[in-house]
Formats: sequence, structure tokens, C-alpha cells
Amino acid sequence: MAHSKIRVALLGSALWMLAFVMAGPALAHHSVQAEFDVHKVITITGTVAKVEFINPHSYLTVDVKDANGNVQHWAFEMGGIGTFRRAGMTKQDRDDFKPGLPITITGLAAKDGSTTGHLSEMKFGDGRVFKFGADPNDN
Repeated sequence: MAHSKIRVALLGSALWMLAFVMAGPALAHHSVQAEFDVHKVITITGTVAKVEFINPHSYLTVDVKDANGNVQHWAFEMGGIGTFRRAGMTKQDRDDFKPGLPITITGLAAKDGSTTGHLSEMKFGDGRVFKFGADPNDN
């Protein structure tokens, strides 16, 4: 009986230690502030190059022409698939969301100055607007 109590106690301790070890990376993974400047909002206009609807994060690549006509590729991180429904996107909206679609993106700029960001709002060329979370003014 004493051996089984010790075995249960050791197993319980091991599981708690594993939970604590795994909690750190899980929390760090969801830190927008680690990669993006929450005080620097950017807005770009271009055309959708690629959309990846995957969990836990979806990704959007937008082709943007600079003043000289050169194309820059901007990459935006978004929430998972469920965030699109919460933003009000219908199946038809998601079906329209494909390469070539004119789009304006507002989001947080990357801290490293690269052409990446965290998407907070997108506006389709026909005027449809979808907001993902609050903007810096909590709107």
C-alpha cells in the first residue's frame, strides 16, 4: 500500500512539473507584443497574393506596389478560422477572399521593421469591412 501511495505521489508531481514546463511556451506563443509594436498601426493597400485558413493562426500575403511600381510582399498574421466568423465574415465572404482581391489592411507593425504585421482590420475593394479585435483606441 505504501508503494502505491508513493507511486501516485511521484506521478502526480511529474505531471505538475510537466504542466509548468509546457505553460511557458504556450503563453509566450500568444504574445502579440513580443513580435509586433502595439503603438505603431500601419495601413497598406494592395491585392491578395495568398490566404492560408489554418489553426491556430491564419496568414495573409498582400502584394503592394511602391511609388516606383516595385511590388513588396506583406505578410500578416491573423487569428484562427473562428475569428473570421466572429468578425462577421460569411462563407461567401471567405470564398471571395482569394488572390487578386483588392484589399486595404490595418494592423500592427512588426518590431523588426520587416514587411510583416498583425492584422486588425481588412477592407475589401467593394467596401466590406471586417474587424479582428479592438484597435488601439478600443473601438
